[in-house]
Amino acid sequence: MKKILCLSVLMSLPLSAAYSASPKKVHQLPTQTIDVLPAHLTTRIQWSKFPQPNYSNQDLNKKNRAAIIRIFADAHGEVQEATVEESTGIQSLDQLLLRAVEKAEVKPHIDADGKAAPQIGYQAFNLKLTAQDAKNCDFEFNSKVWQAQQNGKKTAFQYAKQPPLELNTAQLKEHDRKIKFSFKTDKHGSVKKVKIKQGSGIYALDQQVIQAVSGSQIKVKRTASTLWMYKKSSFKDEIQFKLNECK
Repeated sequence: MKKILCLSVLMSLPLSAAYSASPKKVHQLPTQTIDVLPAHLTTRIQWSKFPQPNYSNQDLNKKNRAAIIRIFADAHGEVQEATVEESTGIQSLDQLLLRAVEKAEVKPHIDADGKAAPQIGYQAFNLKLTAQDAKNCDFEFNSKVWQAQQNGKKTAFQYAKQPPLELNTAQLKEHDRKIKFSFKTDKHGSVKKVKIKQGSGIYALDQQVIQAVSGSQIKVKRTASTLWMYKKSSFKDEIQFKLNECK
């Protein structure tokens, strides 16, 4: 009986030892996190460099066309993806618009914390036929202040150089256009913010004027009454585009 009892105890020892052994430690890798900024959603994209689709009446296939392009731009304003939300009905024309959008630059969106964030938005395009016998010519930045400045007249400020702007007759959509705008400058005379006070009726045209004026440099003659130039200041100007006046 004692032998049987001892044998039972001996047989149970390895099993008990196995259960009493301390568990092995598992080394876990540190958790890695990646910060992904949420994209800002907007119904209207603000452009630093507006898309310039180059198309002809032949591309439109005898009728006016319209399209809406969905755009994803990164925090730097570079277009990363462009897709057709609403088609013109012509695949080759859609591709022409996509290529123009991909070459453009979006104005970066700055969030409440002052950080640039990616954005998703939409851009509408209205493509219209032009008269075959219409004269196609180009327009430069000849604003009211710039013309007065060139004629030696007194103005509230002067542009350091003519803002770069290239428009053609087709972009006026068969009508004369007028744009009134204001802008602010820093103490060095650099234009920082441009605001449309009276639009042309064509969003793309307004944006091109904003782009031309943004980043320009102006000069104000310093006198005892204009020492405020060293503070942020506001100015205004206007520009007209007439079909019968082009170079």
